Amino acid sequence: MIQFFGDAATKVFVVQCSQTLSPENREKLSWLFGEAPLLEQKQIEGFFYGPRATMITPWSTNAVEIAQNMGINEVTRIEEYLSKNTVGTIDPMLVVEFNTLNQSIFSVAIAPEKVLPIHDIAAYNQQEGLALNQEEIDYLNNLSTQLERPLTDSEVFGFSQVNSEHCRHKIFNGQFVIDGKEKENSLFQLIKKTAKENPNSIVSAYKDNVAFIEGPSIEQFAPTAADRPSTYKKETIESVISIKAETHNFPTTVEPFNGAATGSGGEIRDRLAGGQGSLPLAGTAVYMTPYSRVQEDQKNSTFPERKWLYQTPIDILIKASNGASDFGNKFGQPLITGSVLTFEHQEGDRRLGYDKVIMQAGGIGFGKKEQAKKGMPKKGDKIIILGGDNYRIGMGGAAVSSADTGAFGSAIELNAVQRSNPEMQKRVANAIRALVESSHNPIVSIHDHGAGGHLNCLSELVEDTGGAIQIDALPLGDPTLSAKEIVGNESQERMGLILSPKDANDLEKIAARERAPFYIVGEVTEDHHFSFHSEKNNETPIDLDLSALFGSSPKTIMNDQSVVAAFAPIEYSADQLESYISSVLQLEAVACKDWLTNKVDRCVTGRVAQQQCVGELQLPLSNCGVMALDYTGNKGIATSVGHAPVSALIDPKKGSNTAIAEALTNIVWAPLEQGLHSVSLSANWMWPCNNPGEDARLYEAVEECSSFAIALGINIPTGKDSLSMKQKYPEGDVLAPGTVIISAAGQCSDVTNVITPVATVNGGDLYYIDFAQDTFHLGGSSFAQSQGKIGTSTPSVQDAAYFKTAFNCLQTLIKEGKINAGHDIGSGGLITTLLELCFPSISVGMKLDFSVFTETDLVKILFSEKVGVVLQSNEDLTALFNESGIKAVRIGTANNTNKLVINEIQLSIPKFRSTWTATSTKLEAEQTQVDLAAIRAENVVKQPLQFNFPSQFDGQLPSAKKGVIKAAVIREKGSNSEREMAYAMDLSGFEVRDVHMTDLIEGRETLEDIQFLVAVGGFSNSDVLGSAKGWAGAFKYNPKAKTAITNFFNRPDTLSLGVCNGCQLFVELGLLTPEHKSKPKMLHNASGKFECHFTSVKISPSNSIMLKGLENSTLGIWAAHGEGKFSFPLAEDQYQIPGKYAYSDYPANPNGSDYNAAMLSSADGRHLVMMPHLERSTFPWNWGHYPADRSDKVSPWIIAFENAFNWLAKKK
Repeated sequence: MIQFFGDAATKVFVVQCSQTLSPENREKLSWLFGEAPLLEQKQIEGFFYGPRATMITPWSTNAVEIAQNMGINEVTRIEEYLSKNTVGTIDPMLVVEFNTLNQSIFSVAIAPEKVLPIHDIAAYNQQEGLALNQEEIDYLNNLSTQLERPLTDSEVFGFSQVNSEHCRHKIFNGQFVIDGKEKENSLFQLIKKTAKENPNSIVSAYKDNVAFIEGPSIEQFAPTAADRPSTYKKETIESVISIKAETHNFPTTVEPFNGAATGSGGEIRDRLAGGQGSLPLAGTAVYMTPYSRVQEDQKNSTFPERKWLYQTPIDILIKASNGASDFGNKFGQPLITGSVLTFEHQEGDRRLGYDKVIMQAGGIGFGKKEQAKKGMPKKGDKIIILGGDNYRIGMGGAAVSSADTGAFGSAIELNAVQRSNPEMQKRVANAIRALVESSHNPIVSIHDHGAGGHLNCLSELVEDTGGAIQIDALPLGDPTLSAKEIVGNESQERMGLILSPKDANDLEKIAARERAPFYIVGEVTEDHHFSFHSEKNNETPIDLDLSALFGSSPKTIMNDQSVVAAFAPIEYSADQLESYISSVLQLEAVACKDWLTNKVDRCVTGRVAQQQCVGELQLPLSNCGVMALDYTGNKGIATSVGHAPVSALIDPKKGSNTAIAEALTNIVWAPLEQGLHSVSLSANWMWPCNNPGEDARLYEAVEECSSFAIALGINIPTGKDSLSMKQKYPEGDVLAPGTVIISAAGQCSDVTNVITPVATVNGGDLYYIDFAQDTFHLGGSSFAQSQGKIGTSTPSVQDAAYFKTAFNCLQTLIKEGKINAGHDIGSGGLITTLLELCFPSISVGMKLDFSVFTETDLVKILFSEKVGVVLQSNEDLTALFNESGIKAVRIGTANNTNKLVINEIQLSIPKFRSTWTATSTKLEAEQTQVDLAAIRAENVVKQPLQFNFPSQFDGQLPSAKKGVIKAAVIREKGSNSEREMAYAMDLSGFEVRDVHMTDLIEGRETLEDIQFLVAVGGFSNSDVLGSAKGWAGAFKYNPKAKTAITNFFNRPDTLSLGVCNGCQLFVELGLLTPEHKSKPKMLHNASGKFECHFTSVKISPSNSIMLKGLENSTLGIWAAHGEGKFSFPLAEDQYQIPGKYAYSDYPANPNGSDYNAAMLSSADGRHLVMMPHLERSTFPWNWGHYPADRSDKVSPWIIAFENAFNWLAKKK
């Protein structure tokens, strides 16, 4: 039955129940829905927007779990329906219009289809859009003859998925014949050759969906047990570093939010599944689309706007970045570097553009060296699925992603898009993390669940042995699914594992504690046969030998003729220099990326050592991301990206060369353990294959990528390809430029010594180093794009040995502390590099002399994107580089004039900073309150970070403590800040216990011996129904948990801290102001979106015990939240507000809190909550900007934890 809550004029909650709700449960639901009343009608009239009946949303999954955790077990589905009058624009991919809400709103008049015998495979291929070629159809027909039976629909469908281009990379493994000549190596052989020639520190390559390279010895900080509350401990482990990048182009083109979100989730799962399991640490993102057209006066597009198939470019840019950001934010993975490129071009009969968009999710992580390779399954081992239910979504994604977008009907293409549930993936990841961190990891083998669904995941798990899967054991979120849909759907957030029977029982306990759904779905057989069987329906939809499933169709032959690129030359006039600079600075690739960085978490984990934003103005200018591998602040991982697809249109070899060089000049700013030798690359190829000349261009590009990497002495141990980069329109096709995106990663030897692009007045002279040793060509540059051209000649690195020497020489100087600032020359050319070195500071300028260049054409010097760097140093870099045979030329000095002076030309830094931020402001207006976008732009230079440290603070690590004081970090499903919080507490002497909500609900933990309780940040229940609402409900409506928290707060010898989600929890429970009848509330940020900023707070005198000694100080702190606005019903003097944002205006105050509050204390000072993350600001290397004149080992925030320990020690 269906029951309705809410208000028909605004929003209605539609609740599906298996039986009539009891009065008590009606009351609980009303509270959960924000006191929304039960509507007694059986039908609600009016026009509403909401999800399709067939699409159970992730929001519903979380809402139902919240209700069930509150004891409302009869609820089976909950969805929100918004009144049409309250909605502006809608996304037709996600919601539809209803003219009434009735008892059949969730009814699906579909019965599960029976297993079908397929007699005409060719016709079925066409009907279902399976993208099988003729050879594969012939193979299946022959297989059917051999088996003496027709293949089933599941078998044909399954074969199409596991043998799709997306999964099997047939082109990269194929034979290339170019201009009639057969090439000696396949593309994959060319890539593998890099690892053969330069194995360097590779531990595992081409075996998993992730590569491992050797890492350092690091400190593991983890609970001693995973199935119960336990104390954190430290131990030394030998690590490996993981690197991976994945594209999700087709789904992002069709439905950008979920397409990009599930792309990010899939890439995270790839890293989770490395070896016997490994741990994701940080992400990267790249977006490529046609021009956004937000700048009305942009003249750079020569291509009229198309009738977009699914989404406009601006929709894709905003929604895709929202989706990728949302997944990372909720999963708890920081996004620390990335890139944006917009491009389209029409010249002659060539129609080029990223109409089929590129969305790349990359990432780095780590694991234990001893677990870097999978084991071999044995007969009787259990096949396990961790994660969510099966739904009719993501059907055929692997096959559809292998075809041109628009080639199939929209119904098929929409049906292939998945939905994302990051909080579910977090639960699964936590269960896997527990096994990876244990002294004995019982995982035999593990595989991510993505393209091809159960078919691909489980068949690859048992590829060497065979396995029998019980369909009836697979979780079913939709009872109308056919066998084909059950085994083939790509519902996300699932992992497949193989464990022994005993170890499977242990994992089940851990999974139950983490609330990660756990299912034993089959057994390893060792007969090299693979089957799916249903006892209930007496059906065996798949019953094949593995050799038959994986196929033996002929090798793909790519026969192509070379086509010479011919583009018009670039015309320009030297007297238009300032106009050219303005145009280039407004291209999305060059312009400020604040619209991207402000909505993505760049601090979660507490291990972020370098993210995008730098300087006192915190502008996104760093292209090098660095993560610490532990909390000791020593060893880490650096990562970067590089690409040059417009250059590749002129010459595919030069495009690959420049892409690698750009990635390397982006990563060079982190001190790498062995210099360039430490770096490994991921190469991701996006190409419009099977179009004239494109296969030849691809071969050239891969060949150069391989040769250049080998010459540099590095390797490419991982990558991916997406070779159907064409969008079909009725009026003609649009080909995406053949693109390789290079992701670089390497071991960082000192995470505290990363060079940033922040020039300073006293930082010394400025030097230019040409890494390319080429002419200042303009082809393929942003300047060319701004003039509506591509160009005829593009630069590249001429001498790999010279590049390698320059790279390693710069590395040595960084390690010796002789480089004060530096920036690569990339998108926008040298002029952009110089301006960006000035932008993040209030009053920095430069005086430059270009007479050192033999080139006299200033336009070429300033706008050519040939690879190089600009450095600032107090040393004579000309002499130091010359010792290694590298030419470093002094080009000028920094000053405090706020002007960039080149010979006789004077450029205003504030003026061009404003120009550079203009595109970001327009894009920001598409995703936030329009007035706040303008306010953000206006305040960017009005809110520089300025600090005032406590006078007694010496910056030293806390001294060892005597006695034991027990503390607990409490977390819920979706929490993601427990480790950094526990470490800060441990650092101050606490014995810290890991406590999950399930421990409190089930009585494993009572908190009776705990004196300091901390509720941590994250997205409990994905913030469904309000931040911490579900978490609070678990306390309110579970007797054991309620008793534990009530007794703790009633004791006089306890302290508590709630941060972010923990703040929301304690405020929702009314624990900070029990004496008040009207309680504070936490509301959505005024901007209406998630905000991440390194901001600052000023500490005021108060009763807060933890903040004693910090009064009147102003400290930097990370803020990252979506619902952080304090709403106070009473006057300010009725509250203890010990911390306020240093600037009351947005964005320094990221949420618009009443009274500018960042914190709230109880009247007696024992209980403190705050929205900013002090635990992610523990160390100087955590800060986005730290005083340069200090050499502290820890930040002043450690005083808060020291105060807590000392106060409690006196109570004993």
